[in-house]
Order: sequence, then C-alpha cells, then structure tokens
Amino acid sequence: MIDPLVLLQAYSIGVFPMADDRDAEEVYWVEPKRRAILPLDGFHLSHSLSKVIRRDRFRVTANRAFARILALCAESADDRPSTWINHAIEQAYRHLHETGFAHSVEVWDGEELVGGLYGVALGRAFFGESMVSRRTDASKVALAWLVARMRFGGFTLLDCQFMTDHLRSMGAVEISQRDYLQLLGGAVGGVALGAGAVLSGSGAAAELAFAPLAGAAASPLPPILTVSGPVSGHSIAQLLTHTS
Repeated sequence: MIDPLVLLQAYSIGVFPMADDRDAEEVYWVEPKRRAILPLDGFHLSHSLSKVIRRDRFRVTANRAFARILALCAESADDRPSTWINHAIEQAYRHLHETGFAHSVEVWDGEELVGGLYGVALGRAFFGESMVSRRTDASKVALAWLVARMRFGGFTLLDCQFMTDHLRSMGAVEISQRDYLQLLGGAVGGVALGAGAVLSGSGAAAELAFAPLAGAAASPLPPILTVSGPVSGHSIAQLLTHTS
C-alpha cells in the first residue's frame, strides 16, 4: 500500500509512482529528466475539436465516476496491452479522491462512459496521470475541458509527465527538470503537507475548478463564467480562446 501522505509529498517534489504492469507487486518512483507540461495559455484548440466541443457532441462531468475512469485507464487496449496502474496505485488514488486530492473528468456518449482523465491537484498544480478514449476525440474533449476549468480555477501548472504525439498536438512542450521544479515550487509553494493534510483537500483552486460553476459577478473572469448552471461546450470553447 502507498501511504497517501508520502504520495502527496512525492508530487510536491516532482516524483510520481509507476509499476511495470497491472499485476506487478512492486511500485517504483519516477523523476523524469525531461518533463512534459501543457502551458494553460498555449493549449491548441483545433477547428475540428472546437466544433465537437461547441456542439456538445459529448456530455462532460467532473468527479462523478472517478473509480470508473481509473479502472478504464487501467484496462488493456489494442494500443496499450499493458498498464503501469497496478492495484496498489489504483487503491492509493481512490483514497486521494476520497480525501479531495484526486479528480476525474468524465466524457459520456449518452449514458455510456467513453473517455476521460484523472490526476492529482495540489496547490495550483494539476498532475495529469492518465487519459482514456473509447470514442474518437473523447480524451481530447476531456483535456480541453480540464484546461478551461484550470484557467477558471487559477491554476498555473498542468504536468503531463511524459511527452506523446497526442499531447504535443494539443500544445504540450518539454522542459528540463530544473525548469519544471521552478514551476512546481511556484505552484505548490505554501502548501502544508503535515499529518492532517490528507484530510484537508487540495485547496481553493481545485474546489473552484472542479465544482459546478456558480455566480462569480465579483470575479475578473470572462462573462461566460459569471452564470450559474450547467457548463455548455460553447462556454468552454470561449474560455479556451479568451485572452486577457
């Protein structure tokens, strides 16, 4: 079992766990020399993806089916016969979700869960752990939604861990470990990780970003975010193309 406090402390210094495969008993800690991040003001919203989002092709929720997203990410697929999410890692992130640190974005086609992502929020940083797609564009929609809501919540760092062609096409870049640690320090600086931290949640940024949008008339955010009620794809697309 991975101690939740140890896991959070690892994130705060740029380290995260992996396993060799789903049934592996051992977990090892990773600190990449080159880190993939997605600058929140550098997200690439393609014309085709914008149309999918604006037309509400999918229904998107947050923290409605965390355990199911985690399990879906851990499943083998044609393009991923094995997974680094073993049972100890799965259990640890389920616990972090219960205590307010791990979050999911779910993408639905009708009532069917067809994609999404999950990760850990700490301070103003979100550490993306895994994405999954069972429909064309489902994981891209989840990532677009995440970036929009992170901007809304005042986050400053979206950690993607390792670069992929998929992430690069959406605006991710690789930076050195040194540069990453500087960004990380600014995003999690001041977050206390003592014995009570596991019970205190991940902070105001995550509460704002992953909660339903409510009235925000006193906020300097775009007008599309000052209304209450469900968030439309049109509003998400507007936020992604908004410049301050």
